[in-house]
Amino acid sequence: MNILTKYFDTKHNTAPFSKIKTEHFAPAITEAIQMTRKDIDAITSNPEAPTFENTVEALEFSGQTLDRINSIFFNLNSAETSDEMQKIAQDISPLLTELSNDITLNSALFERIKSVYNQKDGLGLNTEQNMLLDKSYKSFSRNGALLAEEKKSRLREIDTELAKLMLTFGENVLAETNNYQLHITNEADLKGLPEGTVEAARSLAKSHEKEGWIFTLDHPSYLPFVTYADQRELRKEIAIAFGSKAFQGNAYDNQENVLKIANLRHERANLLGYETHAHFVLEERMAQTSGKVTSFLNDLLTKAKPAAEKEFSQLTAFAQKLDNIDQLQKWDGAYYAEKLKQELFNLDDEKLKPYFKLENVQNGAFTIANKLFGLTFTEVFDIDKYHEDVHTFEVTDANGGLVAVFYSDFFPRKGKRNGAWMTSFKPQYKKGNHNERPHVSIVCNFTKPTETKPSLLTFNEVTTLFHEFGHALHGMLANTTYPSLSGTSVYWDFVELPSQVMENWCYEPEALALFATHYQTGEIIPQEYVEKIKESASFLEGMATLRQLSFGLLDMAFHSKDPSGIQNVKTFEKTTMEDTALYPDVAENCMSVSFSHIFQGGYSSGYYSYKWAEVLDADAFAYFQEKGIFNKEVADKFKDNVLSQGGTDHPMTLYKRFRGQEPKPEALLKRAGLIAS
Repeated sequence: MNILTKYFDTKHNTAPFSKIKTEHFAPAITEAIQMTRKDIDAITSNPEAPTFENTVEALEFSGQTLDRINSIFFNLNSAETSDEMQKIAQDISPLLTELSNDITLNSALFERIKSVYNQKDGLGLNTEQNMLLDKSYKSFSRNGALLAEEKKSRLREIDTELAKLMLTFGENVLAETNNYQLHITNEADLKGLPEGTVEAARSLAKSHEKEGWIFTLDHPSYLPFVTYADQRELRKEIAIAFGSKAFQGNAYDNQENVLKIANLRHERANLLGYETHAHFVLEERMAQTSGKVTSFLNDLLTKAKPAAEKEFSQLTAFAQKLDNIDQLQKWDGAYYAEKLKQELFNLDDEKLKPYFKLENVQNGAFTIANKLFGLTFTEVFDIDKYHEDVHTFEVTDANGGLVAVFYSDFFPRKGKRNGAWMTSFKPQYKKGNHNERPHVSIVCNFTKPTETKPSLLTFNEVTTLFHEFGHALHGMLANTTYPSLSGTSVYWDFVELPSQVMENWCYEPEALALFATHYQTGEIIPQEYVEKIKESASFLEGMATLRQLSFGLLDMAFHSKDPSGIQNVKTFEKTTMEDTALYPDVAENCMSVSFSHIFQGGYSSGYYSYKWAEVLDADAFAYFQEKGIFNKEVADKFKDNVLSQGGTDHPMTLYKRFRGQEPKPEALLKRAGLIAS
């Protein structure tokens, strides 16, 4: 029997990674698909009249073996992939899409769901049961259950093709990231680079059996290079390589994939009776309409653009004064911004990094979670992991009860995609008298320790860790009955609130004192540095806001109109981003073709969520500041009304229960320095 299809007889039922072989996945998924089909048949062939329990709940708990295997497989495909894994992903995706379609287009199943839905007012359901019933009904009605047969058949074709295209998109971006190296043999070309960055590049070259230093497009290598390297031509070379991923007319080019994905999404939305893909997506979001999203983004643009233009002029004048640069280019931005920050605040990441040893920052996040939510994190060594870099923790509450299993995976490697994310290997839910606890993971790409230095984080990486840890808390503190409403299973423009609100503690002296200690001397970060961190928090915030808005507007441009007229991805992108552009365009670069959030991940028509959630998080943290950043009463309200509730109620209802009012955008604008405090 395949290890993946039976109960994991392991500590806390954790995935037995060391015993799972790549060849187990395809047969296990095939077998689990058949098991899921049997679950569905049992519901549709039930001779009893449809009830909430025998239909809606039965559907909710169907296919659990398959869900568990999928979560393991697709998480590994992101964090520890191989050619073999990618081949399996391409092979199984059509099978999973077919199963999904067979369920949502199953007319007998839909009739049972509809029968329960039509009598919902008389069933005496609680809020969570009502939400599950609504969600179940909509998962059918919004995905083709009401269509005529020939349209159902076309929907199946579209879904199968989309699943494969999105996988290919991600594989191409990863391949292009892995295929590039900037190999430096002349030591003079390293001028300006921090010692730790140079040492890491040296180690990488050694591992490739090469002389000199190797820099890559992985963030811990790429970002320090474009921020610190004095050699402008080399900054230009690596920046163009970064911006031209999947835009080189080679086997990994994504231009055609972008257009196919956008057009298929549009056709799918039309088929289902929606004007555009954005109309379809936003029906199930807090924002509700594309008009509301666009006006939200444009309103922020109106407020941020004057500040951004002023900042850009200031940066240009600074580069002119320093190095006689007449026109700032994209490969100059991070470099001169860092230099200007040092001049204005006498603060740079190299001064701060010794105070942000990775282990200390992680322990700081744990301590803050303990002070706020009563959680204790204990590293354990008897839980299996999928790579030696991964660490495993038991998370317990004040009474010593298990809250979650937590995995952390912090360093780049060849089989791991760029960026940072939170995910889970097992959701939280209640069945019978048992509360199944979740297995949650955060995955980042920080600088690896070298022979002489531990992993030291930039301040930006500190906030990244806290951001993903905020998502993890949302997953770990989940306390709902149904897995599909648990943890981060919320509207996508609400999901960023727990993550973004956690970043705020990184700027507070009281919080920094808990973990920001010098890795060699143990000295707590000096107060003047803390003040400078706070002071510089809104440094070039107008430009940063404009950049985020440009991504949100590009996402909406692809998805809130008919994309069939787009002939050229680059031209379309350039036109769309005209209003937010500060730097001259780079002909060789195109952002859309590696915009994984919207063309591979789940953020299509949802990238605006980051700014939307910033409004929520600024307003929420203002409440903590009012009462004290470790105030137990506010923390309990946040835990009980937001973190533990998942998607059991409408997000605005949950937010108002916590805050006592709707969020006010002024808190964000003040924090960003875009309006006076």
